[in-house]
Amino acid sequence: MSPVFGHGRLRLYLLKLLDESPRHGYEVIRLLQDRFLGVYSPSPGTIYPRLARLEEEGLVTHEVVEGKKVFSITDKGRAELNARLDELDDLEQEISASVRDIAREVKEDVRDTVKSLRDELTRMAKDVRTGAHEDARRLRDQQKADLKRIKEQQKRQWMEHATHWQDEGERFSREWRRIWSEVWATLGGPPGNRAELDAELGELLADFVAQVRQEASNSRLTRETVEQVRGALDEASGRIRDTLR
Repeated sequence: MSPVFGHGRLRLYLLKLLDESPRHGYEVIRLLQDRFLGVYSPSPGTIYPRLARLEEEGLVTHEVVEGKKVFSITDKGRAELNARLDELDDLEQEISASVRDIAREVKEDVRDTVKSLRDELTRMAKDVRTGAHEDARRLRDQQKADLKRIKEQQKRQWMEHATHWQDEGERFSREWRRIWSEVWATLGGPPGNRAELDAELGELLADFVAQVRQEASNSRLTRETVEQVRGALDEASGRIRDTLR
C-alpha cells in the first residue's frame, strides 16, 4: 500500500470516493490508479475486503446491478466523512505532494532516458560516419590502386607494341629496300661508266622508300595524312625530274 495511506487513511479515501458517486469495486481501483498516475494500483485483495468491512460497520451498502455489486455511502458513512474533513484535507495535500514527487521522478526518468537515448544515437551516428569515412577512404585507395595498375598495364602494352612496331618497321624497311633495289635493277641501267652511278641512285631511292615506310609505321595514318604525303611526293618528283634533265 502507498505510504500516504497510513492507519485508517485508505478507509477515509474510500468513503470520499463513494460519497462522490456509487461505484463498482473495480472502478474504485481504477480511480486510485489514475490518482497516482498509475504508480500505485491497489489490488482487489486490498479494496474488496475493506469495502466489505465498511459495509459491516454500516458505513456503505451495496446493490447488485446487472450481476455486479455497486457500493454506495450511507448516512452513517457520510457523517464519519464530515467529521474527518480536516484529516481528509491533509490527506488530499499529501496525495497531491506524492503525485508531484511521482511526476518529478517520472520526468527525471524520462529526461535521463532521453539523454541516454540521445547519447546512444549520437554515438551510433558517429560510428556510422566513421565507418562511412573508412569505407570511402578504402574505396578511394582501391580506385587509386586500380587506376595505377591500369596505367602500368597500358604502359607495358604500349612499350610492347612500340617495340613490336619498331621491329616490324625495321623489317619492312629492309624488305622495301630489297624490293625497290630489285625493281630498280629490272628497269635496266644506262650503259657504260654510268652503271655505278645508276646503282647508287637506286640505293638512294631505296633508302628513301625505306625511311618513309619506317616513319609511316611509327605514326597514325589518316586519309588527310596520305593526301599530304602524296602532294609532297609530287613536289619532290617534279624537283627530281628538273634535276635529272
